[in-house]
Amino acid sequence: MNIARHLALVDELCFRPFPAEHRPSDEGTAAPGYFTAVLESSHGLGGRDPRERAATVEQYEKVRDALYERLAPRWGETAPYNLPTVLLRTEREEIPEPWAGLSARARVAYLWEAEGTGRWVALAVADRDGTDEVRLLAVVTQEAPP
Repeated sequence: MNIARHLALVDELCFRPFPAEHRPSDEGTAAPGYFTAVLESSHGLGGRDPRERAATVEQYEKVRDALYERLAPRWGETAPYNLPTVLLRTEREEIPEPWAGLSARARVAYLWEAEGTGRWVALAVADRDGTDEVRLLAVVTQEAPP
């Protein structure tokens, strides 16, 4: 865990040009209009033992909260964004990426409009799929949340 490195990456993604097509990136995924960066990953370790998985989720939530504490003074305090509501909406309407994908992977995100960049930043712990690894994600997008 390196909070300073994670913050530097979020800052960089707020200004990096979006690619013309969907592709993997060094940090995760890049697509037209958004980046999804994997800040931390359990690399399969969080999926086998339920206690280990719960401990990993708790650890990543603490890192997410530490990032929130550093970004809130810059972009404002924000209430957690309820992603299950977005996920339910995907059944009835077209929810754009990266929001549809994020809502399928995580339960809650901290969300800001990054002042002066025209982009939105979301921090979330992806732990919905109990068979997949746990990930701490940073999403930077030009698409406003639904």
